[in-house]
Amino acid sequence: MSLSIGIVGLPNVGKSTLFNALTKKSVPAENYPFCTIDPSVGIVPVPDDRLYQLSELSKSAKTIPAVIEFVDIAGLVAGASKGEGLGNKFLSNIREVDAIAHVVRVFEDPSVIHVANKIDPLSDIGIINLELVLSDMEIVSKRLANLSREIKKGDKDIILEDSILKKVEKVLEEGKMATSADLSEEEKFKIKSLNLLTLKPMLYVLNTSEANQNVEFAVPGPYVKIDSVFEKGFDDLITGSYKLLGLETYFTTGEDESRAWTIKIGSTAPVAGMAIHTDFKDKFIRAEVVNWKDLLDAGSYGVARSKGLVRTEGKEYIVKDGDVIEFKI
Repeated sequence: MSLSIGIVGLPNVGKSTLFNALTKKSVPAENYPFCTIDPSVGIVPVPDDRLYQLSELSKSAKTIPAVIEFVDIAGLVAGASKGEGLGNKFLSNIREVDAIAHVVRVFEDPSVIHVANKIDPLSDIGIINLELVLSDMEIVSKRLANLSREIKKGDKDIILEDSILKKVEKVLEEGKMATSADLSEEEKFKIKSLNLLTLKPMLYVLNTSEANQNVEFAVPGPYVKIDSVFEKGFDDLITGSYKLLGLETYFTTGEDESRAWTIKIGSTAPVAGMAIHTDFKDKFIRAEVVNWKDLLDAGSYGVARSKGLVRTEGKEYIVKDGDVIEFKI
């Protein structure tokens, strides 16, 4: 599962410093199903001590962590939704990612000029979010105009999409993100093709001079604190991004390799198996499942089985974070 986080923010807030530091942590691309990696994409491992403990237990020849992609997106300026700066390119790049890491400058440094000549994190957040809102307003307005010509035909799908978009339009007109429209998962899926920027999950990344520095303003959403120069808080950023995307991890382990597999929270065993190979869903028979800690405490699969810690699960089983699974097909 390839999922990407776009690093966005105003110029000179530390995006590139952050991206370059994250890229140094990148894992070898040959272990993953990506043919060509753009220079602006870093494949970053998700920190997880459980994997390395399992690898040690199994004496695995290879240890392969779960990963997420971070994408370095050019700095946005006020007016981007009208083509200012890199405008349209910036916004189209954001549409291609699954979630947004919104870097906000909190640090003071006279040698690094701020575009507004002052450090004001809430103002910076407002500028970025407004540009995303304005861009989405244009898309929603165009789509509603097109639907108005078709709605007279009485098509139920068209009528439903129209009502969903009117909900979104209302919050956008109030300057709010589309996420505040409280759409159901079904409603989000119905308008997924529009790829609205303000429906993407967003994690605020507060770039401080010290990652443990107190935050003295109300951040309008989930956030992490980092120090991109001294690389503090990066693990929080990576794991926070993973959670933001609604992801969890299960493991496979053996002499050949121990590996962390990324799935959406709530996946059934056959769906989780697709992370390994798409055939696993249709050919699934059963899964042998043991909790990672139970396996470690037992010391081996054999002992874990003798203690009844290894369970046989069927197609309806919902995989849990930390499960160690052997699929039977």
